[in-house]
Amino acid sequence: MRIRTVLFIVLAILLSNSTLWAQRPDGQRPSGQRPDGQPTRGVIKGRIVESEFQVPLEYSNVVLYNARTGEQVNGAMAVKDGLFTIKGIRPGVYYMEVKFIGYHLETIENIRIGAREPEVDVGVIELEQAMIPVDEIVVEAEKPAIEFKIDRKVINVGKQYTAVAGTAVDVLENVSSVTVDVEGNVSLRGSENFTVLIDGRPTILEPNEALQQMRTSEIENIEIITNPSAKYDPDGLAGIINIVTKKGEFSGTSGIVNVTGGLDDKYGADFLLYYRTGGYNLYFGADWSSYAYPGATETENRTYGETDTSIVYSDGEPRRKRERYNIKGGVELFLGEKDFLNFQLRVGGRSGEMDADYDYEEWISPPGVYSRYISRRDRGRSGDFYSAKLDYRHTFARKGHELAGLIDVSRRDGDEETSDELLNTVGEITSGHRSTEKGPGNRLTTKLDYTLPLREGDKFEAGYQSRISRSEDITEMYEYDPVGGDYIFQPDYSNTINYDRDIHSLYAIYLGDLGKFGYQAGVRGEYTYRFIELVGGDETFTIDRGDVFPTFHASYEDSSGNQLMASYTRRIERSRSWYLEPFITWVDAYNVRQGNPDLEPEYIDSYELGYQRSIGSSMFAVEGYYRVTHNKVERVRSVYEDNVMLQTIENVGTDYMLGTELTLTIDAIRWWNINIMGNIYDYRIEGTLYNEPFERTSFDWSSRLNNTFKIGKSTRIQINGMYNSERVSSQGTISDNFMVNAAVKQDFMKRKLSATLQVRDLFATGKHEYLFEGPDFYSKSLFTHDAPIVMLTVTYNFNNYKPDRKRNGAREEFEEEEF
Repeated sequence: MRIRTVLFIVLAILLSNSTLWAQRPDGQRPSGQRPDGQPTRGVIKGRIVESEFQVPLEYSNVVLYNARTGEQVNGAMAVKDGLFTIKGIRPGVYYMEVKFIGYHLETIENIRIGAREPEVDVGVIELEQAMIPVDEIVVEAEKPAIEFKIDRKVINVGKQYTAVAGTAVDVLENVSSVTVDVEGNVSLRGSENFTVLIDGRPTILEPNEALQQMRTSEIENIEIITNPSAKYDPDGLAGIINIVTKKGEFSGTSGIVNVTGGLDDKYGADFLLYYRTGGYNLYFGADWSSYAYPGATETENRTYGETDTSIVYSDGEPRRKRERYNIKGGVELFLGEKDFLNFQLRVGGRSGEMDADYDYEEWISPPGVYSRYISRRDRGRSGDFYSAKLDYRHTFARKGHELAGLIDVSRRDGDEETSDELLNTVGEITSGHRSTEKGPGNRLTTKLDYTLPLREGDKFEAGYQSRISRSEDITEMYEYDPVGGDYIFQPDYSNTINYDRDIHSLYAIYLGDLGKFGYQAGVRGEYTYRFIELVGGDETFTIDRGDVFPTFHASYEDSSGNQLMASYTRRIERSRSWYLEPFITWVDAYNVRQGNPDLEPEYIDSYELGYQRSIGSSMFAVEGYYRVTHNKVERVRSVYEDNVMLQTIENVGTDYMLGTELTLTIDAIRWWNINIMGNIYDYRIEGTLYNEPFERTSFDWSSRLNNTFKIGKSTRIQINGMYNSERVSSQGTISDNFMVNAAVKQDFMKRKLSATLQVRDLFATGKHEYLFEGPDFYSKSLFTHDAPIVMLTVTYNFNNYKPDRKRNGAREEFEEEEF
């Protein structure tokens, strides 16, 4: 671990804290402290509801003023159930203003804090709806592009104009802790191992498939949770990415329609309809997209013999294309005041293809045989899936006392075909491989959660979950016969494999507070049974194991808005099914892959320490993190035979990551918002590979600079830049890359209609370059995509503009934790 990195992180946290405190005028003490520096015991609490239906108004603003001077003293925001608490108040007389968008201001006078009465309960505050004609409504306040909550980072997708026509992957690329490779695969804090949830629930798709499947038009926000509590699955080295989909916000019928078109064969369309009433809600939506991504690639592979070196060089212009569709619908039933039932069905499909002709040169050094030929490569992948979910929630008489259950049944089918042919200079096929892979996967998830409120501010949570998975993969390989001119089935490279996995979990959490300190302690126990069978083979591979995952979160917030958070979690990363395949699969004429059924799961110890401070409309956040990964899993390469590389999966050792994330949001002037993000970390990996010890280190960093310009009330311009430094693995490096994106959004018809023009990789600087080395090989590849990428999206919103005041407390399962 590098001393300079540790010093940098410590200094960053200390300097940010001291700098922000230093902004007070000389001699002025923080609000809520006595002359001796000790905190007072003054507390004001209450509850805010809507006057007509008594619905809690979460996120209402409460501002406290000195009655004598009129100076603002403190404030708070209403949380779950409309509750608020203001702490650390000096003795005196105050008045309080309560505000919420669309409601009349309410003022509470003559609030007295004294030694005999240090705690004041103002009771229930009722706000009346402001009856404002629709044509006169002008909302000036806007959500920030990124928000920080006690345990997560929230990306407001509606503010990511440069990704409006893309998928969740394009949105995440604007975050400094996220990188995206040439195939659109996401890495979070340097790891591809994370869990993806949709509305807090697991998906049958692989994590990157789920992110590539979700269009931005159906996403409300994306939550990044790097240290989740024991309530959630411990899977994922880097944590959880939760996609929160859009929900209806109005009574009656409301909806949204998007149509997208772009250069280089890019098209898409979607719609979402909601019908809301007092007793039930209905929704239905569908989307389709087809995007092509042309580009160019170069590769160079060398294999070292005892006396010579074999070299293969290739270049070509592959064209990738992805097509996807989704159909979803559901019904929400309010069964009286205490019971809520939600059923939803989602059906979708995806297909991807890549075709290219590559020019190959092959020779041996010292000079010997030299040849040139063409490789014609085609790859197609498709599949359908469905997911049916049933939620039930019962609330008891006491506020916050709940019982919730979930049943989720899902299935996916996959079908993949790859063809690779080598042609001589006259166009004759000299060799070729064709491989297919198909098979279904089924998953059943059941869950039961119980919440019991205890004394004020404390609660106990417990629950059970089961995840039962069954899948089958059938692979077949055919080899070209130059004599007969057709493809011959190869039984030695064709296999059928069955995967069974059952995971049963129990968890318990206690949440509470001690004044300004909040805490949460939890533990999760899991039992895992996994069985892998190679049909027709003699071996089976079994795991029968129990694990314990403790978690702890703590927070402190003073009366001046300084917030400090700390957490520890233990997590696990279980191997994906194709990582475990015990047989050889040909990828193309020069690459084969093989899984490793003896892989051990990765275990992760994750520590975080964060600080946040709001300064007017600006916000500063710094988060230090330290992560240790045991049984580190990596894809490694070796020589399979002359000019053919083998890619397999190994537990290579242990890695260590020590870093900090910095975020600064500034309203430079009224029409210009700047968001600066940086991720800096020291990385070290050590272990044994092919019986040889190794250690590799790197100092990595990435940054994002997002600028949003407001021109009038109807025009937004956004320009963002992103940079990722070079990174290392056990066998090689990934080069640095830089890219600039831009977008213009124009609203029409009182914001019912909008058009967004986005340009990605404005200066065509985006590239992906990889280098891998071993004792007997050298492999380098470079890929660039055609740029700039230009797309236009037109959006139309319609609704009846009646706020849904009757909506009760039924919430998403993946709600924010309380401290």
